[in-house]
Amino acid sequence: MKKRIIAFIVVVIAVIAVFIGYNVISGSSSKNSSKSSSRSSNSNNSQSSKTAKPTVSKKGKNLIVYFSRKDGVSDGPLKVGHTKVIANFIHQKIGGDVYEIIPAKDYPKGFQATADQAEKEQKDDARPKIKNKLPDVNKYDNIFIGSPIWWGGYPMVVRTFLDNVKLNNKNVFPFVTHKGSGMGDTEETLKNQFPKAKISDGLAVEGTAAEQSRKDVDEWLSKLGF
Repeated sequence: MKKRIIAFIVVVIAVIAVFIGYNVISGSSSKNSSKSSSRSSNSNNSQSSKTAKPTVSKKGKNLIVYFSRKDGVSDGPLKVGHTKVIANFIHQKIGGDVYEIIPAKDYPKGFQATADQAEKEQKDDARPKIKNKLPDVNKYDNIFIGSPIWWGGYPMVVRTFLDNVKLNNKNVFPFVTHKGSGMGDTEETLKNQFPKAKISDGLAVEGTAAEQSRKDVDEWLSKLGF
């Protein structure tokens, strides 16, 4: 009888030992599996973060419009006009199409003669004719408009352009080159003429510093979301 009881107890102990051993092994396996899964997840997240591309807030087609001169400027003649330099920097950064405003009758080659004509045109509220065909702005979402500052504002040939396009409901980004006047009244001109357009803060670059302004142009574009 005692032998049977002892045998029964031994069997029970053996079963308990097997059960405990299984749970220990199973728990260890579960933990290792969890760690492996965690490492895999972290690895995937790391790879994802490395390949993720930054989003651009200003989407759509870009048009860069500019008026620029190599002659008739205080530090000319130039190989490339100051405003064209800025327009090129913008184009290199964001791409898109480019349109140059070319007067039907060019301005004088001399600086003072150009200044005198520009002043007269402004007093007369003139609209000099543009030589090349105007772009179809309806195809674009973002319109950049660049020019030098003449007598505190846009050259009147740029006003000719503005009078013949519809920029309401467009994103408009002005940029100018100047001799100390900053943006002049260009932003106010745009806001008055196109009250439903989204006029962003413009970029003003002193003309003689245009060639060294790439960093300023890139920073301006980044702030705008490009």
